[in-house]
Amino acid sequence: MRSRLRRLVLGATALFTAATALPAAAAPSQGRAEQHPSRDGLSAVIRYTEYGIPHILAKNYADLGFGTGWAQAADEVCTLADGFVTLRGERSRYFGADTAADGALSGARTNLASDLYFRGVRESRTVEKVLAEPAPVGPSREVRGMMRGWAAGYNAWLKKNKTTDPACAGASWVRPVTELDVAARGLAIASISGEGRFVDTITTAKPPTGTTTAGSGPSARKPDAKAVAKAADELWGAPGMGSNAVAFRGDTTANGSGLLLGNPHYPWEGGRRFWQSQQTIPGELNVSGGSLLGTPAISIGFNTHVAWSHTVSTGIPANFHRLNLDPADPTTYLVDGKPERMRKRTVTVAVKDGAPVTRTQWWTRYGPVVTSLNSQVPLPWTSTTAYALYDPNASNLRFSDTSLGFSKAKSTDDVLASLARHQGIPWVNTIAADRAGHSLYTQSQVLPRITDGLAERCSTELGRTTYPASGIAILDGSRGDCALGSDPDAVGPGIFGPARMPTLKDAPYVENSNGTAWMTNADRPITGYERVFGTVGTQLGLRTRGGIEDVAAMADKGRLTVRDLQRQQFANRVPAGDLAAGDVARACAALPGGSATGSDGKPVDVSEACGVLKAWDRTMDTGSRGALLFDRFWPRLERAVPPGQLWKVPFSAADPVGTPNTLNTDVPGLATALADTVTELRAAGIALDAPLGAHQFVVRDGERLPVPGGAGQLGVWNVIQPTWDAAGGGYTEVPFGSSHLQAVGWDGSRCPVARTLLTYSQSSNPESPHFADQTRLFSGEKWVTSRFCEKDILSSPKLKVVRVHERH
Repeated sequence: MRSRLRRLVLGATALFTAATALPAAAAPSQGRAEQHPSRDGLSAVIRYTEYGIPHILAKNYADLGFGTGWAQAADEVCTLADGFVTLRGERSRYFGADTAADGALSGARTNLASDLYFRGVRESRTVEKVLAEPAPVGPSREVRGMMRGWAAGYNAWLKKNKTTDPACAGASWVRPVTELDVAARGLAIASISGEGRFVDTITTAKPPTGTTTAGSGPSARKPDAKAVAKAADELWGAPGMGSNAVAFRGDTTANGSGLLLGNPHYPWEGGRRFWQSQQTIPGELNVSGGSLLGTPAISIGFNTHVAWSHTVSTGIPANFHRLNLDPADPTTYLVDGKPERMRKRTVTVAVKDGAPVTRTQWWTRYGPVVTSLNSQVPLPWTSTTAYALYDPNASNLRFSDTSLGFSKAKSTDDVLASLARHQGIPWVNTIAADRAGHSLYTQSQVLPRITDGLAERCSTELGRTTYPASGIAILDGSRGDCALGSDPDAVGPGIFGPARMPTLKDAPYVENSNGTAWMTNADRPITGYERVFGTVGTQLGLRTRGGIEDVAAMADKGRLTVRDLQRQQFANRVPAGDLAAGDVARACAALPGGSATGSDGKPVDVSEACGVLKAWDRTMDTGSRGALLFDRFWPRLERAVPPGQLWKVPFSAADPVGTPNTLNTDVPGLATALADTVTELRAAGIALDAPLGAHQFVVRDGERLPVPGGAGQLGVWNVIQPTWDAAGGGYTEVPFGSSHLQAVGWDGSRCPVARTLLTYSQSSNPESPHFADQTRLFSGEKWVTSRFCEKDILSSPKLKVVRVHERH
């Protein structure tokens, strides 16, 4: 049986190789193949290995998209279908208008807001207009083929298979999709940190009528500059996504090749999950890694020569323009004294068990009118003033082409070349390493072209506070000379060109944990970039400090291998604990009678906590005792004590990794935070020395799996962020944290040395054998050995071959 299977695979491989044996330089013939699919339609061969990882073999890009769409549907059909309901603006029709929206593709709070926005995007033909643009502004022929193929593969799977996932089995909303749906998903992902964050206010903004200010009541107040800056900082600093990544130069490694460790932090459920695969077109493309669901290309991954990952950046991907309105018409604004009417976007949404809802949105040359940053911080639309949002990623469909360029890269320079050509990365940094020993960090992303000079010259009174404080520009939209302008190397107006991007090449290490570009390498700080990219010389987060400490020590040690990357991922060290736990334990032991007063004024016996903290091993391993106590204590302390009072040694830009330090144990908030933490744990029935894994967990197939890792606020590299439910007696199941892990290097062979792990496993379907298999590995801090080369794929004891096709 095994030999017959091997012959089948070899035969399929030979067939595809013969069909595509031309070298990569023979690209024109590949283009002809894209235009003339076979008479039987699209097809691919999918070889499944351990943990349900598909290795997709295809003759061209459309076929590759077909195999990818098929395989993604097999694992995630309900999650994908739910996302397509969102993109069609039909959530209210199927699930009700007031139900909480799918948070994967926008920040909308309700289905109605989500539908009004996404139907508006669809009815304005935004996606079609971008698709019609020639590359590189629009997608290339190869990516168009992949999107078309993905839709066909998804549809073919639906036609051939019965859905077993109880989340959508038999649901009428699971329907075929088109290339337009796939492209719309890509556009939503690109703009999720811009327009996507403002869906609620875009869809509710109304002009004032008569003497009434739009959003009368609290929203009619004049915007408070400090409140707006704080809200904006919190808005774009929210922990909905995050990541760590590090690349090492060849002279720090055992064999002179580079090394890369990628550790993105994403939701464990829903449409922002990664999905793992290998994509191969013989002679043209061979790449392995993780894709964001519904996208046809590998988002983070590796090939024979290069490995790359992304981290969410500090760049602010949108800005505001204050509009001066015509006194006679609040839907007309003035630019250089000339009136321009706002564009009405009237949208009707079908509602389950109710009448359709029709609402109007208002759009300007800059973008949609918005009336708030959040429910507490208004940007009022008055008879004289309104605010418009500009998001350059709202027309950015270049992410897949940029990623495809990475997938075909042979060096870190090729990674930079793809970034320069396509300019499609919306809200992340890129970290890469290659076989030749090069390292790369770059914050090459699509940002509004806000230079410090422009902000100085054109900021409104409000913007003069928000821009230096948080990087949020609020410009005078009434002046034509305040337009964002163009860089000569940018693919279009209003964004920065590649030459402006903060970049560091060939440092011994480059590391990012969602901090600014400045401290990518502590010995080679990056400076000179515009404020909109991030700050220089400001206090680092604990995860950034801990990451730099760890990787700098690794680089100094040298002789690094992939195994060292694996150890770093699961070290689970707690930098906040190293800095403060000993001092807290000593301060605790010095409390008279072992008692502290809680915030309710009641005394609490905290004496047991003193010993637990003293004995704690300063890790977030599942067996660590004291980890949960410190995990609940530290955020409470940070909330209780002003930042300037928490440490005795303040932050110094001359020692950004080492400062601030030395906990100020004299602050009264410390004892109170300790008392409240002890009270909280005892009320939940949790022992103060309970092992972390007993309370940080997921349940899969009825089995409670302990989960290692901890909060980024504690500085833990392996981020795991559960939600505390006081009424439920502790943490709920882990919903967010480390996701698609990859530790990649090279040796003397043609095959990369790679270890991967998809923490939440390949499928959301509880009926799938790959619903929990990698989650069990993550619980035990184990990895998957990547099968990249043909010999490794064919030798898999779990090898399963599926030939998928579209019949016309």
